[in-house]
Amino acid sequence: MSTVLVLLRKDIVGFLRDRTAVSLTFLVPAVLIYIFGQVFGVERSSSGPVGIPLAVVVQGPASAAADAITASLRQEKAFRVMTTEKDAQGVETVLTEDRVRVLFRENKLRYALVFPADAQSDTSFGLKVRFLNNPRNDIETQMVTGLLQKTIFTAAPAALLDSLRKRAVSFAGPARTEAFYRRLAENVAANFGGDAGQIYDDLMSGRLPSGTGSSGAQGAATSSSTAENFLDRILKIESEQLSGQKVKNAAATRSVGGWAIMFLLFSVSGAATSLFDEKKAGLFLRLLAAPVRRSHILWSKYLFGMLLGLVQLTSLFFAGRILFGIDVTSNFGNLLVICLATSTACTAFGMLLASIAKSPAAASGLATFLILTMSAVGGAWFPTSFMPDFIQVLSKFTLVYWSMEGFLQVLWADCTLVELLPYAGVLLAIAAVVNTISIWRFNRGSLFE
Repeated sequence: MSTVLVLLRKDIVGFLRDRTAVSLTFLVPAVLIYIFGQVFGVERSSSGPVGIPLAVVVQGPASAAADAITASLRQEKAFRVMTTEKDAQGVETVLTEDRVRVLFRENKLRYALVFPADAQSDTSFGLKVRFLNNPRNDIETQMVTGLLQKTIFTAAPAALLDSLRKRAVSFAGPARTEAFYRRLAENVAANFGGDAGQIYDDLMSGRLPSGTGSSGAQGAATSSSTAENFLDRILKIESEQLSGQKVKNAAATRSVGGWAIMFLLFSVSGAATSLFDEKKAGLFLRLLAAPVRRSHILWSKYLFGMLLGLVQLTSLFFAGRILFGIDVTSNFGNLLVICLATSTACTAFGMLLASIAKSPAAASGLATFLILTMSAVGGAWFPTSFMPDFIQVLSKFTLVYWSMEGFLQVLWADCTLVELLPYAGVLLAIAAVVNTISIWRFNRGSLFE
């Protein structure tokens, strides 16, 4: 038994000395559990998106319904309501529908609510709005649509009823207004069902007519049906999709880029850490005896990683075309541009790991931790809008985020080269910074000693 305990102690000490094994066993799962917990609302009052930009445009004169809906939307944590923007001189200007459509094209907006000039007329009782959207992420779009409908159907009726009551009092006086509401309640009851007296009380109290035509479960169903029918008549929400209309397989188009970038990171990281094997075999000493510098060895590995990444990404996208019908050919030139920029940044990431790690095991463990974390935070697995604000800020510092944005601009929005350049530029800037650090480490570190 004592022999077993001695061997057990040996294994425990060896495990604790292996920082890579310890981090993979405890740190990586803890970080991922925290990220998933934030996404699904474990530490928040509710799960769902946070701080999604939502433009609100009122084209006609101000109305009680538009004001009430806008105020209610501002109370939703899921939205960051925008009614104005700053121009180049820093002056606040009111958003227009034309400007909103430009922001959609520039990928600065994905959702907007427009109250047209005839949204609420003086001669009719009702409200008409338009919902502009870019549903490049289906889960997020469904939740945004649901929250918008809930807010509109909650805030608008009271404002409409209050507006109607004020009109009636203004035109007919209090006594005739009461008679008007009684006739209105009778008409609602006759056309949609329910009790006219209860409907009258609801109208006078500023509530949506519910009706009391039946009792029990049947009464509840009748009441719900009455309210729904009434809402359908007074509220009209038109939806317009501004991007991705030609996409054949929306789900696959959204997700293929995320999985491609994650597998590419693992591939180039593995290729970069092969430097350790060449060092162990004595290849570096023989190369350095020739007119070869350390930076030459690094650049040869870097170019190999870039080519590997470019071939792997394009192969995965064409696999998506064969398997799921993703359109990768209509904008193939721009797809190659963003794939090249992505492979450049990913290869730089792998070179950095090889330059700062002391062993293949350490490089592999660090790569696993960073790749999984960047994939989760950068939007490869789920929308970044589902995470807290501070994680959304951190996501913009990852190459996964900018790669995903670039892929979606090409495959979903069918962007031009000019529109794609900011995303490719950020990836190339990341590669330049990381390469500078890697070269410095390779030239001054102890990698070849």
